Amino acid sequence: MPEQKLSVEDAGYAFTMGSAYASFEENIKGSISPGKAADLVVLSEDIFTIQPEKILDVVVDKTMVDGAFLYTRSG
Repeated sequence: MPEQKLSVEDAGYAFTMGSAYASFEENIKGSISPGKAADLVVLSEDIFTIQPEKILDVVVDKTMVDGAFLYTRSG
């Protein structure tokens, strides 16, 4: 139902700052800011600039936890 869908920006916020806020951890995670946990993913495409229907094809290239890359996609 089109009237129930989220924008890419709203979905990104929900999975980052929104989830940190929901778990009362917005001061330590949820955004890339000094003093916060360096947990992030590097995606194969910029989900904010590609066509929304192509987001399903985006893959995780790298995963960083506590400032260290723990996963790097091969190939």
